[in-house]
Amino acid sequence: MTANRDGLSASEIALAVTGRKMSALGVTEATLARIAKHDSVLNSFTDVIADRARARARAVDASIAAGKNPGPLAGVPFAVKNLFDVQGLSTRAGSKINRDLKPSPRDATLIERLEAAGAVLVGALNMGEYAYDFTGENVHDGPSRNPHDVTRMTGGSSGGSGGAVGGGLVPLALGSDTNGSIRVPSSFCGIFGLKPTYGRLSRARSFPFVFSLDHLGPFARNVGDLALAYDAMQGPDTDDAACTTRPAEPVTPFLAQDVGGLKIAIAGGYFQKNVFPEAIEAVARVAKALGTTRVVEIPEAARARAAAYVITTSEGASLHLDRLRKRPNDFDPAVRDRLLAGAMIPAPLVDRAQKFRRWYRARVLEIFKSVDVIIAPATPCVAPKLGQATFALDGVELPVRANIGIHTQPISFIGLPVVAAPVPLDPMPIGVQIITAPWREDIALRVAHALERAGVVSAPRPGGF
Repeated sequence: MTANRDGLSASEIALAVTGRKMSALGVTEATLARIAKHDSVLNSFTDVIADRARARARAVDASIAAGKNPGPLAGVPFAVKNLFDVQGLSTRAGSKINRDLKPSPRDATLIERLEAAGAVLVGALNMGEYAYDFTGENVHDGPSRNPHDVTRMTGGSSGGSGGAVGGGLVPLALGSDTNGSIRVPSSFCGIFGLKPTYGRLSRARSFPFVFSLDHLGPFARNVGDLALAYDAMQGPDTDDAACTTRPAEPVTPFLAQDVGGLKIAIAGGYFQKNVFPEAIEAVARVAKALGTTRVVEIPEAARARAAAYVITTSEGASLHLDRLRKRPNDFDPAVRDRLLAGAMIPAPLVDRAQKFRRWYRARVLEIFKSVDVIIAPATPCVAPKLGQATFALDGVELPVRANIGIHTQPISFIGLPVVAAPVPLDPMPIGVQIITAPWREDIALRVAHALERAGVVSAPRPGGF
């Protein structure tokens, strides 16, 4: 299972570094060279922190030389969406305005935890402005480009994360997901992504978008690496009010457990509408491999998507009001206009959306009393072309930006855990959502691992650059 253009996964790198068959510094130098060679095309990185990475790699090598175990991710390079605080960098969150911020004095919690497990941070990644984006096209830093076809989108808002992992520049990356920003780039770039349960992974020292919807999570090119990174980041954090009680529940040792006894269903109704044939084909392949034809209806999913929009725009606008007043012309116009619209939503409508959210969560949790897993499309289509404004579904022209997350929003709206798994169709991959009940990331990862072993889902080798 490959995780970069040199053919090594994160777990293979860690094993080789720990066994002194490779040095962490050597791995880091190769990674920096790969970024220098290919990122001028992919435009995944906004900051490469070479000196820090080399110093960290030397520390890992010194730890091993002293007979210590540096951790399960020894020497593994990773990068993070540029809304994570990185010590010494301004946390730009994809914006022009944030570049005026002072450099961060401390890393985000999840960076600290990955480095405590031996990983090596090599840089920060391109993203949609203030995470309000599904395309990966940043007006300030330029668009991230899809590693399978550089004329296409990576998806957003974690577009640089998807492109960097999908393109083999790094084996691991971190992103955020409010309405689909991990699952969409995973789908378009042909990689695995994990949006955990709301409150599972700490968001401390990351730039927020919508506090009640924001999740952070990892990207990787295989399930084992995804689980390794996830396990290294688990645990309560008093610096994030949503992540204070749940203990770590390691997944990696249980990936190979049999999934035959699980009750698995396909999301019907809303999730089978507004989709291109490739999305239908991907879900059908996964369902066949899992031996299920059962279909379940998720009630009022369309209304859930609408309510997610209301809460997203109103909470997001509240966060950015001062910036909207003082520096409106420094925003991406598309982001600015949606935030301004959110600022004008009447409070009673926001209250209704929140009440509906509670009702909808209760109805969906009822479904999980009779099923363990729900399968759904991650995106309605493969990656559109850069700059593409619309696509035609059933003879109707729909705006691309607004409809890429049509199948992800009703899921993150209530904080369910999801693994996005890539189905390698020709010529472009597309993702499937493996959705489980709250706190059951273990089941989603086990199902993804079983599908990977069966050859149904896999990250195709990048070929577009």
